Amino acid sequence: MKSRNKQISFYGVISTILLVIIAILFLFPLYWIITGAFKTGADIYANEVVWFPREWTLKNFELMLNKRTSPLFEIFGMQGPVGPAAYRWLINTVVMSAGAMVLTCLTASMAGYALAKKRFRGRSIIFGLIVCAMALPKQVILIPLLKEMAALNLTDTLWAVILPTVGWPFGVFLMKQFSESIPGEMLEAARIDGAGELRTFNTVVLPLVKPGIGALAIFTFINAWNDYFMQLVMLSSNEQYTISMGISTLMGESTIDMGVLMAGSALAAAPIIVVFLIFQKYFTQGITMGAVKG
Repeated sequence: MKSRNKQISFYGVISTILLVIIAILFLFPLYWIITGAFKTGADIYANEVVWFPREWTLKNFELMLNKRTSPLFEIFGMQGPVGPAAYRWLINTVVMSAGAMVLTCLTASMAGYALAKKRFRGRSIIFGLIVCAMALPKQVILIPLLKEMAALNLTDTLWAVILPTVGWPFGVFLMKQFSESIPGEMLEAARIDGAGELRTFNTVVLPLVKPGIGALAIFTFINAWNDYFMQLVMLSSNEQYTISMGISTLMGESTIDMGVLMAGSALAAAPIIVVFLIFQKYFTQGITMGAVKG
């Protein structure tokens, strides 16, 4: 018994050490970006490695904010006050990612529930097509998506980036797997009590698949936020740029200001960290439940 405890303890120590090393490797780029955003040019371009700012400065953020201006928002054709373009880009990115997150979670949860608990002709074929769509790289369908957005007169708008994300096959697949665990007796009891489909979905289904929705929310938000390629194709005007596209336009043709680049990257990473902290509990529950069912 003691030898078994020692063996378990040994593997536990080794696992902890490996996890710490992996965590450091993943967190180091974020640490380098955040500290680099507050470094002076002498520290950034020094011959030796400067692990920590010797002199804290906000000059990089000031340069980033003062390089270009733009209306902060537009509502029904009316422009808001003019401010730093980086604020407009950040607002655009938050609106785009949040809109894609909400719409994807809504449609994926409904579609996943229908595919898991409803019996209708062609259900298996539809689910098979969704699984096949997961294997297609986005670059393959990019031109059809661009033509579709152009036909709808949505190019160079945030909707051109939001709508292609809403039909994310992975989201439907994930929510179907979670909906499979919903007891059929609960759905039948709701129907006996006179609840319609919408009320059953709101009162019975959503509370049971909430961990899956939380996990999908994080996946969708990060996927929409980081989808630079889609943003590059669909958006073309300064007022519609996202933070990643906007920061890339601030770089010179022959020189790159690494301080400004790191300041913009730190600004772009902050909302993702906040969203993850908000949905962390549901994300952990969703991953754990998925692992147990798998």
